[in-house]
Amino acid sequence: MDTRVEYDTKIPRYCAQPAQTQPVLRPDLGPDRAAAIQLVGTKWVNGTVLHYAFLDRGGDIGGPEQLEEVRHAFDKWKSLGIGLEFREVDDPGEAEIRIAFIEREGSASFVGTDALTIATTEHTMSFGWKLNTPYGRATALHEIGHAIGFAHEHQNPFAGIEWDDEAVYTELAGLPNEWPREVTFHNILRKLSKTQVTGSAWDPESIMEYGFPPGLIRKPEKYGREGIESPLDLSAVDKDHVLRWYPALVARPTRLEPFQSHPLQLSSGEQADFEIVPTQTRKYEIGAFGQADARLVLFEERDGEPRYLTAEDDSGQDRNSRIEVRLVKGRRYVARVRLYSAWGGGGAALMYW
Repeated sequence: MDTRVEYDTKIPRYCAQPAQTQPVLRPDLGPDRAAAIQLVGTKWVNGTVLHYAFLDRGGDIGGPEQLEEVRHAFDKWKSLGIGLEFREVDDPGEAEIRIAFIEREGSASFVGTDALTIATTEHTMSFGWKLNTPYGRATALHEIGHAIGFAHEHQNPFAGIEWDDEAVYTELAGLPNEWPREVTFHNILRKLSKTQVTGSAWDPESIMEYGFPPGLIRKPEKYGREGIESPLDLSAVDKDHVLRWYPALVARPTRLEPFQSHPLQLSSGEQADFEIVPTQTRKYEIGAFGQADARLVLFEERDGEPRYLTAEDDSGQDRNSRIEVRLVKGRRYVARVRLYSAWGGGGAALMYW
């Protein structure tokens, strides 16, 4: 099992969270700088158009109505007014998110940008049961939550959950999950680092939480007695967090001219967007400057839509993101820079030449 994949199983089964890819950071990196890098983690840059494709038509676990439920779930996340876009495409090779319906695998999704590491012939999200039920619709919302970069809420280190470890291992070792101990630990008992979560409180109503029967939790005692109900919709906290990471895009990108430096006046997690329209077809360099960690992503506009072209990430390194790329005269490109941290105190800037 690829531990970056998040598996969700049919009631009374459970969802197995993937390990989000975390950068290997130098041991001498300051704690604030390291925490900022880990928090941004696998989030997409805002304004990304995420394309999704179906690798089959619902298979033997629901047929075409499965596809409609997934489409509705994407629409529900988008209806919050977030800056991400979701577009269905027919060609899986053009999709960042590729969806399969495979009953024996449960339900699963890679987390955020981890999907970019998967071959375009393979799925990055799967569903293992019918989605036209309240729990099935919640599953679709939950998996899309993973696909845009969010982890399981019950592993939130601020939850204060004290598990009855052996009871959890026993529960998950039985049918229908049949998980070995290491999988149960990774997906349930393991707590995320405080630097990997947004906010400082646990939200048991989050769509990224899932239900547990009584008898698995020692503290808080309420949940040990009553268990946790499976959330069936986006919570108020879910909506707040996704809008914090992906706010609506209301301003046009700033036009970036050759050899003109633009300051990046950003806080950790914030983003700046720049438009590039080259006057010559040639190889260019686009680079950040200053003592800062940042992710730089370049999109090319095709048929009115920004398509991912290339990216560079300098987080945790004493260098700056720099992209060398051939740009075509008259075409429109958008460079998006998400800041992890400005660790040097001297500010940062972006320029192309």
